[in-house]
Amino acid sequence: MRDANPLNLNRLTPAEGRFGLSQDPYPAASLMEDAMKYLMTTAAVLCAGAAWAETPVLKVYTYDSFVSDWGPGPAVEAAFEEVCACDLQMISAGDGAALLARLKLEGERSEADVVLGLDTNLVAAAKETGLFAPHNVTAEYDLPVEWNDDTFAPYDCGYFAFVHNADMDAPTNFKELAESDLKIAIQDPRSSTPGLGLLMWVKAAYGDDAAVIWEGLSDNVLTVTKGWSESYGLFLDGEADMVLSYTTSPAYHLIAEEDATKAAAASDEGHYMQVEVAGKLAATDQPELADQFLSFMVSDAFQASIPTTNWMYPAVTPAGGLPAGFETLIAPEKSLLKSPDDAAAARDGALAEWRDALAQ
Repeated sequence: MRDANPLNLNRLTPAEGRFGLSQDPYPAASLMEDAMKYLMTTAAVLCAGAAWAETPVLKVYTYDSFVSDWGPGPAVEAAFEEVCACDLQMISAGDGAALLARLKLEGERSEADVVLGLDTNLVAAAKETGLFAPHNVTAEYDLPVEWNDDTFAPYDCGYFAFVHNADMDAPTNFKELAESDLKIAIQDPRSSTPGLGLLMWVKAAYGDDAAVIWEGLSDNVLTVTKGWSESYGLFLDGEADMVLSYTTSPAYHLIAEEDATKAAAASDEGHYMQVEVAGKLAATDQPELADQFLSFMVSDAFQASIPTTNWMYPAVTPAGGLPAGFETLIAPEKSLLKSPDDAAAARDGALAEWRDALAQ
């Protein structure tokens, strides 16, 4: 055998912890101390994880402008989290019609607990999916129409209108608009609730002559955007003379910007009404929290934010009433609205008329 070279021996230190070779005179005590530290650290991590897991999460699908910095989303999230002991996550899923399309695609696998942003033109199609459960909301609504739907609860309403610069002599009906050289920005009815509302507006006002109206309007259409925000931005940039929006839109400029240069054109044909709604998904794993949110939705804390963030009329007038400036808005002399079933029946035909006219 060769003699061992001491320079080839491993040098063992207490920090390396090789049992039986440590220079620590009390190895058992050191091991016990290490074990206690490990157990205490593990317990702390587990407690922190348990605390996090106990915070329920409610996911609400809604439209882009609702969750924007200037929309109702941030205020609603903060106010609801104060009373729910939960994490409210408001998820942007496109414009209103895109919400329903996404929900159909996801089906019962959807991560949403609540969908907020459908309207009366879409509720019949939404019910047909079988994905929604009845709500338990009770409220004294201040809507122009009676509301008794047990699946969807309303949170605001408004009237469609073409917004323009106040110094412009605006047309008073679709025929005058078609005869003018004005350029309009509108939204796609396949993805946007205002876009679909425009189809229902023309259909409600002209019935079987709607196709003729669209033929006349086709050369006035500057562009068709996916959602409302894009088309309104084009109008503000001066790209379009008028934009499909709401009678309440000028209130934003007046109240938030102190700008009185925008106006909504009054239509002698009447203005089509939109009632926006929310519903609970049947597959939600947070049914009680979803019910709590829907009830909160018609409370003063939610409704008071609607006029100056979503720029619509609240479904329940808040205790403080409407903000100053809303009294300057045009009041439609005639309201147009199709029932959910009638809107569903008219949708495909109206969409075909619109598509054929714009394709020419």
